Amino acid sequence: MRIRATVAAVTGALALSALAVPAAQADGSASYRADVAKVREAAGHTGAGKSVYTGKTGPTGVPYDLDVTFSGVKVNGGKAIPVGTTKQVTIPVTYTLKHGADVDITADDFLTGPYLYKGAFDTPDNMLFGDYPATCTATSATAASCKGDIDIYPEDLINADAGAWKAGALAIAYNGQPQNGNADLSKVGYADQGGFTSPNVQRYSRLTVNASPEPVKKGKTVTVTGLLSRANWDTAKYAGYTAQSVQLQFRKKNSTTYTTLKTVKSDSKGNLKTTTKATVDGYFRYSFAGTSTTPAVKASGDYVDVK
Repeated sequence: MRIRATVAAVTGALALSALAVPAAQADGSASYRADVAKVREAAGHTGAGKSVYTGKTGPTGVPYDLDVTFSGVKVNGGKAIPVGTTKQVTIPVTYTLKHGADVDITADDFLTGPYLYKGAFDTPDNMLFGDYPATCTATSATAASCKGDIDIYPEDLINADAGAWKAGALAIAYNGQPQNGNADLSKVGYADQGGFTSPNVQRYSRLTVNASPEPVKKGKTVTVTGLLSRANWDTAKYAGYTAQSVQLQFRKKNSTTYTTLKTVKSDSKGNLKTTTKATVDGYFRYSFAGTSTTPAVKASGDYVDVK
């Protein structure tokens, strides 16, 4: 969920307290997210994956540094993450967890999970967590293979979030302390580690095409229009993607291969328009290669009968 500092004076630790859960998630996920937010804020992590105190018991209200490290974090199989305007997007994450011999990762109150963050690790602009903790399978006495999800809701994003993110993973050992009550956080262990590679989070794209007239006489002009748009997370609507290069492509009626005819620029509203000569029956489409913030997209071919 969004943990966004809306004013420059708000520190990363304070921003973490703003962790919220949509009403649609009024279930066990609310508990996990709230637990993570409370412990992260109390730990005041330094960005090196350590809490402000190391030892088995921290100062009053401060978690101790849990002997857990993470490696091999892989987000969504390395594929970019397009997010639209309404639908939740759940992406899988795998990672390796290593721990000290005295850390019981099988305890009911041991939690671990992945997350994404935008900006600096110490003071992230935004963070995205899973609704539930990850599950881990021991591979040795001090290591485990973990799988978890990150649940992304469009309302937790703004347009400036599109592009590069980093991944992290955390672990919390409550050691018998109440998770949803007045836990003595000095007896709670906490580990947090960031800086892992993540694919880009992108604004979902759409592309349309219309070729006319239909039918058309051979040698006459065909006008091909279209619209390139993408998710606008600020307004929860789709808006034209302006000044982008888009290829006009053509496929003959009995062929399976498209050939690029020309490149067209989208206008100030994302509209596309160009003309070409009619030669044979076939399909016209627009094709957009994508950018770091917006995925590639191809329109469905529009058939034109040439007389």
